[in-house]
Amino acid sequence: MNNLFVYLETEAGVVQDVSLELLTKGRSLANTLGCQLEAIAIGKSANGVADQVFPFGVDRLHIFEDDRLEHYLTLPFTSIVTKLFAEEKPQIALMGATSVGRDLGPRVSSALGSGLTADCTSLEIGDHEDKKEGKNYQNLLYQIRPAFGGNIVATIINPDCRPQMATVREGVMKKEVYATDHKGEVIRHAVTDYVNAEDFVVSIIERHIEASKSNLKAAPIVVAGGYGVGSKENFGLLRDLASVLGGEVGASRAAVDAGYADHDMQIGQTGITVRPKLYIACGISGQIQHIAGMQESSIIIAINNDPNAPINAIADYVITGTIEEVIPKMITYYKKNSK
Repeated sequence: MNNLFVYLETEAGVVQDVSLELLTKGRSLANTLGCQLEAIAIGKSANGVADQVFPFGVDRLHIFEDDRLEHYLTLPFTSIVTKLFAEEKPQIALMGATSVGRDLGPRVSSALGSGLTADCTSLEIGDHEDKKEGKNYQNLLYQIRPAFGGNIVATIINPDCRPQMATVREGVMKKEVYATDHKGEVIRHAVTDYVNAEDFVVSIIERHIEASKSNLKAAPIVVAGGYGVGSKENFGLLRDLASVLGGEVGASRAAVDAGYADHDMQIGQTGITVRPKLYIACGISGQIQHIAGMQESSIIIAINNDPNAPINAIADYVITGTIEEVIPKMITYYKKNSK
């Protein structure tokens, strides 16, 4: 009762990074609230899931195993999570803002009448005073996300309904092991107690998954281009620099919309969130929607012919000039001075 729950996304028995990031944040929030951290794993087989999540501070792991649940299905997964939440009555429930979480979260929150905040970039615990009603609320979940096209950052609270539900995008929170020797309790549930035969009216015949062409999330160096790069051909300069540095190429939404880069390269509020050791922003103005996806980079270098570009305000180093002038020089000097 009144614990914090995280829904685990798994693929072939492997817990996805977005869920491990939520467990890291969930453990911190649970410590602040003085409650337990619980997790839900649904699938054909959950062998090995406990070993993956217990080091992240999970106190109780709820497992639902059934051959029919090998891959995500809307109706049975919704029935399981909804009924489990009705029984356990968590105060907070977190999911990844993935294709699964964006389908499952609203259905569960609607069934429970709890409400949900989507695409959060930060979660905190705090108090709230409702001066109009004369009420004080303690230990609420502050659900923080960009709003109005990313022009402001909104803090959303849910004082009265439980659970307080939120989805969080992958990459916006750190993934850190809590304690390698941490052990929790495994609770195995009978799936038939939570689903009806009608929930399996839809079945998956085949799955086709296209592998990502880039690995931006894990790249230590990212060279990103914006609309200011000028053309799809000019992105070749960015690829040359990334190749020399051993990094990956990313893009702003404006560059993707202009057809300069593929969508899976998009960094920002509506794309991927990255936190590399080095981020080189080429021809990127630095709107808040883009900054939301890269502002936690260790070192930021901005290359722009506009000395007043907004991204210069958060950059560690600013190079004023065109990419056609600057990038070839960077490649030459790096090759000359690197071992």
